Amino acid sequence: MDITMDALIAISIVWGFVFIYAVMATMDFGAGFWSMIYLNREQTKATNIANRYLSPTWEVTNVFIVAIVVALFSFFPGATFVLGTVLLIPGSIILLLLAIRSGFLVFSNTAKERKIMRYISGISGFIIPAVLILVLPVTHGGFIEKTTGGVYHLNLANVFTSLNAYAFIGFAILSTLFLSSLLLADFSNVAEEEHAYRIYRRSSLLTGPLSLLFAFFIMLTLRSEASWLYTGMMKDKTWLILSVITFIIAGVALFLPNKRFGRNLGKPRIAMIAIALQYFLASYAYGRAHLPYMIYPDITVMSGFTEPATFRALFMTYIVAFIILFPGFYFFWKLFMKDRRYIRQEE
Repeated sequence: MDITMDALIAISIVWGFVFIYAVMATMDFGAGFWSMIYLNREQTKATNIANRYLSPTWEVTNVFIVAIVVALFSFFPGATFVLGTVLLIPGSIILLLLAIRSGFLVFSNTAKERKIMRYISGISGFIIPAVLILVLPVTHGGFIEKTTGGVYHLNLANVFTSLNAYAFIGFAILSTLFLSSLLLADFSNVAEEEHAYRIYRRSSLLTGPLSLLFAFFIMLTLRSEASWLYTGMMKDKTWLILSVITFIIAGVALFLPNKRFGRNLGKPRIAMIAIALQYFLASYAYGRAHLPYMIYPDITVMSGFTEPATFRALFMTYIVAFIILFPGFYFFWKLFMKDRRYIRQEE
């Protein structure tokens, strides 16, 4: 099925928001988990490093999940109606967990029982990505059923008995731990916290290969449960090969000499950039193979697309919004993620 340029731009915007949120949210959720894990280990500053990253970033991360919903609803109202109908219960659970986590993070610095706050943040941050990623296998077909009256509903029995769904859940959890530990290793490196750096580098070396293993498990289960998607990805597997190569580059970077700590190894900034590129390449391969379907086999990009005049008006609005927001995001990056006085907590 042919896809118009307008529809292709619209789906690219939505997928761009999904990718940005996926990367930022996994780092955010993972930082909350590591903060909980090392909470009672006073001999290390790993928890302080995680909290220092988590404190200013979780608010920004939530901006992109709002952007995803708004873009999906405005550009593809047909697909949004079906997804909103079948994902009403899972979506409500996700929103409830996000609200609970956000509420506790707001009061975590002023409440007396900070440990309870950290445990709730860590546990919810572990569950949310596992539930969120189920949206992807649901769109592969076999989970959404249509009644004779034209009403869509989600077959939860099929979801909970699908190996592909569990492969995605495992991948989401391990990617959350991997990306966050790698970022916190870089954060610790800049903060010159040697002990915390060694902890997070070790964690990334453990969770990285496991996340790649689950990525292969996803491909294996796709072959039997969503052969149309597996075939599409294999037709253009260059992107997947490049993704694996960038993963190897990131692994090598973690064994390069680190001049800051002398005997320690690793250049986490290079590894972080390589992994971000790896996830982009893999997501591009997945998204490209998914076209023209948004929800297989009923909803395509064109069938769920809005009117052309509405798209053009919305597209101009997004351009103006990006021009306004980009300087703010850049200032945020300079203020919290690049300013060594904040990272090192210098007076």
